[in-house]
Amino acid sequence: MDLSKIKTLIDFVGRSNVTELSVTEKDVTIRIFRNAGHAEIDVPVSDPDETVGAAAKPVSGSSPAASAKQAFQLKAPVFGILHRASAPGQEPFVRIGDLVEEGQTLFIIEAMKVFNTVAAPLAGRVERLTEIDGVEVEVGDVLAEIA
Repeated sequence: MDLSKIKTLIDFVGRSNVTELSVTEKDVTIRIFRNAGHAEIDVPVSDPDETVGAAAKPVSGSSPAASAKQAFQLKAPVFGILHRASAPGQEPFVRIGDLVEEGQTLFIIEAMKVFNTVAAPLAGRVERLTEIDGVEVEVGDVLAEIA
């Protein structure tokens, strides 16, 4: 399934009253669901070796105890180049331990010269944060955890 089709489906779920949508095409099933007022996407991968690469780097956290808490995983809504700051050399939007408000910009994902902001879906503390910056991310990659 191509990126434009996936983006169209995400936009549809975000604009409509649909709470969950599953689409299967050529042995790939994409499930998009609305959670806390925003759309998320869940793409099961049949072969884990397909996800190896720069975007598959693990997120870093402050402590093992932090991961024991129930935290919301913020996932990349689109494929593209992840930017943790508004411009090169600038301070990142957020750091581990920062308190964020719902709607606050956390990242920018550049896809086909379009800059998509990724906002906090809820208020809380940033418990984990991806180390990726200036590198491609895939739809569904975990970018941050907010508790």
